[in-house]
Amino acid sequence: MRLKQRYEKEIRKELQKKLGLKNIMATPKIEKVCVNVGFGREVAGKGSSDRQKIAERIAEKLGLMTGQKPSLRKAKKSIASFKLREGVEIGASVTLRGKRMYEFLEKLIYVVLPRKRDFRGISLSSIDEQGNLTLGFKEYTPFPEVKIDKGLFGLELSVKTTAENRAQAIELFRLMGFPLKENG
Repeated sequence: MRLKQRYEKEIRKELQKKLGLKNIMATPKIEKVCVNVGFGREVAGKGSSDRQKIAERIAEKLGLMTGQKPSLRKAKKSIASFKLREGVEIGASVTLRGKRMYEFLEKLIYVVLPRKRDFRGISLSSIDEQGNLTLGFKEYTPFPEVKIDKGLFGLELSVKTTAENRAQAIELFRLMGFPLKENG
């Protein structure tokens, strides 16, 4: 909760000043964090009981990482070349808001990103024109609460902001403590 308190007491006022906004309610903030895992490749061609075990194992680990139970996503249509049938669970996702979101972001900034192998900062190209940040992890090993075993999987993380443009989002992420690279 320290990140949320810091945002409300310090960062918001500093953002308002830096961006030249008249109303404090117009300052950008983080709206939600979405964490997604696709396990289609791991379950392709497996029997239904094996698929279910893999899906449950990955969902359990994602739940440990985020502190919230993930929802499983199913394939919308069959694709023969991917050995995929309609209705088979191929992913899991978690949307974090409020208190859990700030707790997850705090852990991400101060624990997970520094533990990431060969990490030199978040590239500015990870922030899109709408002010949203997207990060990819090739494996879940930087997350300290998950025990590492067979079947490493990657995950994708999106941070949605209320920023009107990319420049506002970059300033928001910098003030919140995200380790952004200086030049791209």
